[in-house]
Amino acid sequence: MPAIEAFFDDATSTASFLVWDPQTRDAAVIDTVLDFDPATGKLSTVSADRVIARADELGLSIVWALETHAHADHLSAADHVRRKTGARIGIGSRITEVQSKFRLLFGAPEAETDASVFDALFEDGQVFRMGKTDVRVMHTPGHTPACVTYVIGDAAFVGDTLFMPDYGTARADFPGGDAATLFRSIRKILALPPETRVFVGHDYLPEGRTKPVWETTVAEERAANIHARDGVSEEDFVKLRNARDKTLAAPKLILPSLQVNIRGGALPKAERDGRVYLKTPITVA
Repeated sequence: MPAIEAFFDDATSTASFLVWDPQTRDAAVIDTVLDFDPATGKLSTVSADRVIARADELGLSIVWALETHAHADHLSAADHVRRKTGARIGIGSRITEVQSKFRLLFGAPEAETDASVFDALFEDGQVFRMGKTDVRVMHTPGHTPACVTYVIGDAAFVGDTLFMPDYGTARADFPGGDAATLFRSIRKILALPPETRVFVGHDYLPEGRTKPVWETTVAEERAANIHARDGVSEEDFVKLRNARDKTLAAPKLILPSLQVNIRGGALPKAERDGRVYLKTPITVA
């Protein structure tokens, strides 16, 4: 079974994970975070460096920087991890659909935002290795077209598809998202053995809870998830999800996040003045 350590970023409510093969000490980092302040434009690698430092302390070799999807709520540190450790960046193969859509929105060069910015594009059902440990990829779209779940031993890393039972499930109103598709992906995850540990990508602290948590089980999700527990039909879920999504504001980091994340966590190339800029497309009401 893999060993797992979580790192929670309070600014974005994101859980990142350091996962390793106890025998070989080969490791993966999942959904790492770049620290970014949109008000000042200041960016740092403090959060990602904390994960890397912990891996060094444990004597681990980070061989994979894995992304569950192109995040809209935080900037990925995958490229930083790759440059610091030599890890390979992996993501679901349908990321190319997301890149194509948002490349046009931001006027980004194709050379900076094509499939080659990632080292591995995983297909549904594909198995790859982390040391002597198998990692199985499940395509779980709905939140975005490119979402995947990584099943490693008795653990499933589901990204934003599912949250803790008392918070529910991901929104499905981003471009390429779909509530019915999300429901089917959730049922796919919940068909895993009941004892499977489920590690979620965020915890937004629902009312009545003050401490973030990120680990549950398939059995707990099936029994108690407020949106998708056993007995909830696809029709009911779609109705609930679509109604809830209409009330949600866009994530505050959606524009900077997508520009960086379709580049595998790399920043845009510097302009002629030597500075890096992130764009804000303007829509006139």
